This record gives sequence, C-alpha cells and structure tokens, in this order.
Amino acid sequence: MKDIAKKVFDIEIESLQHVAALIDDEFTRVVNAILSSSGKLVVTGIGKSGLIGKKIAATLASTGTPSFFLHPGEAFHGDLGMLSANDIVMLISYSGETDELLRIIPFLTWNKNLVIGVTGNPNSTVAKNSHHHLNIKISREACPLELAPTSSTTAALVMGDALAIALMESRGFQQHDFARFHPGGSLGRKLLVKVKDVMRMDKLPFINENASFMELLLNMSAGRLGMVMVGDSTYIKGIVTDGDLRRALLQHPDTSTLTVAEIMTTNPIIIDEEEFVSRAEQLMIEKKITTLLVGSASDKTITGVYQIYNQ
Repeated sequence: MKDIAKKVFDIEIESLQHVAALIDDEFTRVVNAILSSSGKLVVTGIGKSGLIGKKIAATLASTGTPSFFLHPGEAFHGDLGMLSANDIVMLISYSGETDELLRIIPFLTWNKNLVIGVTGNPNSTVAKNSHHHLNIKISREACPLELAPTSSTTAALVMGDALAIALMESRGFQQHDFARFHPGGSLGRKLLVKVKDVMRMDKLPFINENASFMELLLNMSAGRLGMVMVGDSTYIKGIVTDGDLRRALLQHPDTSTLTVAEIMTTNPIIIDEEEFVSRAEQLMIEKKITTLLVGSASDKTITGVYQIYNQ
C-alpha cells in the first residue's frame, strides 16, 4: 500500500512538472485580463472539475479577486442571469468537450463575456471558443485504469492556485487585506487582534535584582507566568524564566548566596502593544520562546505580558 501511495505522488508530481513546462506568455495575458476587468471572475465546471472550480473560486475570492462558482447545469436553467457583460468566465474541462459547458458558450458569446478555457486539449471546442486558454495537459493520470481524474484535477487545482498567487502579487495583496476576508476563527484572531487586546496586565510579577533565590522562587510561584521581570513597570532590567531557574540550579547547587542579578537574562525581547498577535507569535516562533514582554523596547517600560500557550 505504501508503494502504491508513493507511486501516485510520483505520477502527479511528474504531471505537474509537465504542466509547469507548458506555462507561457498566455498565463501573463490571463492575469492582465483579470486585473483590468471591472467584473467578477466566474468559475464553472462539472463533476470533479466543478469541485476543483469551487475551490479555485473560493481561493480567488479570499485573496482579492472577486469570484464565485457557477454550476453549469443551473446556469442553463436560469442562473446565467448572474452574469454581467463585464464578468470573466473560466471554463474548466480537461477534455474541453464537456456538454454542459458547450451549451452555455453561445450565451457567453452573445453576452460578450471574456472566456478563459482551462483544458488539457488546445484543439478542443472549449479552447477554440475561449479568448484565452490555459493548457493543463498532463503526462498521465495516477489512476491505473486511466479513468478517474487524478493528475488532471490536481493540475487544474494548481493552475488555479498559480493564478491566485500571481494576482495577489500583482495587486500587492497584504496580510491586513487577507485579514479583512477572514475575520472568524483563530486565523482572524491572529490577523486582526492586537497584542494589547490579549496581553495580561494585572498582578505582573516584578522583583528587585538584589533579591535572593528564595524570594525569586516565591515571586515566580505567585505570578503564575513561569517568569519574573527584574525591575518595575517604569524600567525593566531583565527577566528570569523557569528555564533560567533550572540552569541556575545546575550551575550553582548552593543557592543561598545567589541573587537575581546573577540569574537574569538582560535585554529581554519586548514587543509594542499595538502590534498584531500574528507578528507576536511569529517572533516567538523565531526566538523559540513562549512569553513576550509588552511595552516599549526603547525606554524598557512594561505594560503587559503575552504568552502563546494561553491563547
């Protein structure tokens, strides 16, 4: 079974490499056509191509290109009224001969829609009736019977992703733009919420640099943050984490004369409270830490503490 799985991956990777080699200036023309359009990008397809089309439309819509999926069957029974003349229509059909798509082409011509064909056959009816054509001709399907759409649907999906990313880059689509379209869940929280909205501000543990090791232990236990700040809210000199404590115990078995100043980490990382949570968590991953001090790095004043595992 593992060999079968690896073979499927190999075949589909091979097919994607084949399709990538086919990308030419027509791809650039498609991107420019979408960028210059004042309408929406309407994606349509049937069966497996339809499922891929739904994902492509969703990705485009969430990354700055107004888009929706139109079921070709429903389109032929009234939903063509959703299309305006300035909309661009993307027809996805690997064979390029799907009946449901061919039936709506006359309307698209009459309605003067710009049509983008995504097929594996540049000589197909869909391709010939498209203003632009993206070739997704694969080397072979991963299905041993060469029947079930596998490599071909993957190729269509990746072509859609390539379009979405190219359009994002062209529009200068940034993280804050992405956040506007994803306000819900953990993703929305990270991209929209600022550190000041989630940081802990009450009963922050501070200690004097000359305090004893025992005082440090008691202070850290009371603070329940796994760390203690050395100094006060007006000026921070350093930080002592539970990791610093463990290292101190290994290096100094006799802690009776040990002071906080000998254990603390100077110049701790401080993030501004106006920064977004996404930036804070990125910084914590880079530095391999779970706690960030919140305040001003320039004058070393602290207004709060943010911990990634509390979120």
